[in-house]
Amino acid sequence: MTTATAPKLIVSASPHVKSVDSTPKIMWHVVLSLVPVVAASAWFFGISALLVIVTASVAALITERAVGKGGTLADGSAMITGLLLGLTLPAGMPLWMVALGGAFAIAFGKAVWGGLGQNVFNPALVGRAFLQAAFPVAITTWPTVGGSFMELKGDLFALPFLHPVTNAITSATPLGLLKFEGKGTDLLPLVIGNTGGSVGETAALVILAGGVYLALRRYLNWRIPASILLTVVVFSGILHLVDAKKPDPLFMLFSGGLMLGAIYMATDMVTSPVTNKGKWVFGFGIGLLVVLIRVWGGLPEGVMYAILFMNALTPFINRATQPAVFGSATRLAK
Repeated sequence: MTTATAPKLIVSASPHVKSVDSTPKIMWHVVLSLVPVVAASAWFFGISALLVIVTASVAALITERAVGKGGTLADGSAMITGLLLGLTLPAGMPLWMVALGGAFAIAFGKAVWGGLGQNVFNPALVGRAFLQAAFPVAITTWPTVGGSFMELKGDLFALPFLHPVTNAITSATPLGLLKFEGKGTDLLPLVIGNTGGSVGETAALVILAGGVYLALRRYLNWRIPASILLTVVVFSGILHLVDAKKPDPLFMLFSGGLMLGAIYMATDMVTSPVTNKGKWVFGFGIGLLVVLIRVWGGLPEGVMYAILFMNALTPFINRATQPAVFGSATRLAK
């Protein structure tokens, strides 16, 4: 009688080589990299910024718990959505509107598509697009930076569906000042973040540092933000050379939500192309659209619309940039 020996060949389903990184690990590293950005927003806008960010995050988490598919609270995706949405909003926006945006971002930006990994559009930007359409006045009312940390800005605690009464001092964003009043903004305040705008339009250097951290850990593909920023610099530089009244490249780089969008939203692994060539095309399209909207569009900012539009084109970009089958000139099956 012979004893059983261990099989020499074990056949199992792919993947056969597994990475030490997991979806939750990547997501929570992204959350970690956003902590300095949140701290910078609190430095400039005080507790109001934290209230907006926390409200958006809690609403996203509650909605994920209620209707989430294909993911859990532990994977960190809902937390990222809430944080990013909060960073795109003004510090004085009524919190009930913020909560509605957080819920919409998860329900219609993620769950309705089938859950984590199935969504076509960036969920945080879906939430912001909803708020832009539903509450255009509130989302474009920008409290001024400064003041004491505990000073409440805008109409944070306005009752739902009632017309808010703003007593806070407001100011235009640098993009709004340039587009509607023809006034420029010095470069230093733009870089530091000491300007009006959403709570995430602060401290571009802090946002860049977060992007470098994620890129070094390979949780972010550097080609997308690089192609976006490079396109904005080149295209706006050409326009500025032709017409000096057009904004210069540095103003275009450090104003508005370009840095936040290029590093944290356009690089979303689910809604961006999977091929390296496709990432360059994707980033070029976003950068081009941002400049076009800012210069000739009816709105001063175009980052949100540029990313959402290119999100819609991602499946086509993936198809057009598929690599050839190894050893053949034929592309992978469509």
